[in-house]
Amino acid sequence: MSDNAVDLKPKPKTKPKLKRPKLYKVILLNDDYTPRDFVTIVLKAVFRMSEETGHRVMMTAHRFGSSVVVVCERDIAETKAKEANDLGKQAGFPLMFTTEPEE
Repeated sequence: MSDNAVDLKPKPKTKPKLKRPKLYKVILLNDDYTPRDFVTIVLKAVFRMSEETGHRVMMTAHRFGSSVVVVCERDIAETKAKEANDLGKQAGFPLMFTTEPEE
């Protein structure tokens, strides 16, 4: 046997610290031209809201100028906002959804 000492203690495992992804808000902006029923239909189709929830979100935007629709990861928020904006454009309405980081 050799005189070299071998360290047989197990090395402590370090777990990498994972940060949660930054969240983004999808915001519905009010306009005076898009029909309320159409906005509710878009909220149901794109954001999978019930009729009642979609109506409440739409009325909040109508009364206050804007309403937070959903808070999620950036890529999901941007995809949903673009899909909803595209539906409005296809129908000929100035329907507008935006995204912004959550504080």
